[in-house]
Amino acid sequence: MIKGKNLSKSYGELEVLKSVDISITAGEIVSITGPSGAGKSTLLQLLGTLDAPRDGSISYDNVILSSLNAKSLAKFRNENIGFIFQFHHLLPEFTALENVSMPAFINGQSKKEAAVRATELLKMLGLGNRLEHKPNELSGGEQQRVAVARGLMNSPKVIFADEPSGNLDTENADELHKLFLKLRDDYGQTFVIVTHNQELAQIADRCIEMRDGRVIND
Repeated sequence: MIKGKNLSKSYGELEVLKSVDISITAGEIVSITGPSGAGKSTLLQLLGTLDAPRDGSISYDNVILSSLNAKSLAKFRNENIGFIFQFHHLLPEFTALENVSMPAFINGQSKKEAAVRATELLKMLGLGNRLEHKPNELSGGEQQRVAVARGLMNSPKVIFADEPSGNLDTENADELHKLFLKLRDDYGQTFVIVTHNQELAQIADRCIEMRDGRVIND
């Protein structure tokens, strides 16, 4: 589904990625591991269209991303890609329902349409009684599940997660990992996850190990 070929990225004189090749198949969980500074998050940002490679190409189902202009790329990202981050990035002034609805609003859906889908997702994730709660009224695990629901809002082809359990205690981290497996098994959801958590890396279908800007094991 996703192919990255010869991906390189530099920031000034610092070469962060060095001719990386990667492919992601629909419906699999892929973990990316390695020490800090290995290039994991940079690779995730390139695959997630948040940044562009210096060299190389990325394609989704044969759509080459470099062929899209900025407006088309933003639309593509909103419709095909979901994100989950370590620090949730929930908007504090909005309820769980409103936070989850944001990608749909960006996509032009009405508040009523978005609320139906957002409610469905929050109920599926065990947060049906938290729809009107704001982030500061939710536990860390609940906040992360809201972030997962937001990532799923537009039924993306792939969800990119950067250290999604890094800010959670062991119990909540385990629950999040089980949730990823359930979403893969029940809905065929594709995940690409950067993690230092060995338990999460081990439950993935594939583990890609990086070091010094290169893939050293897949």
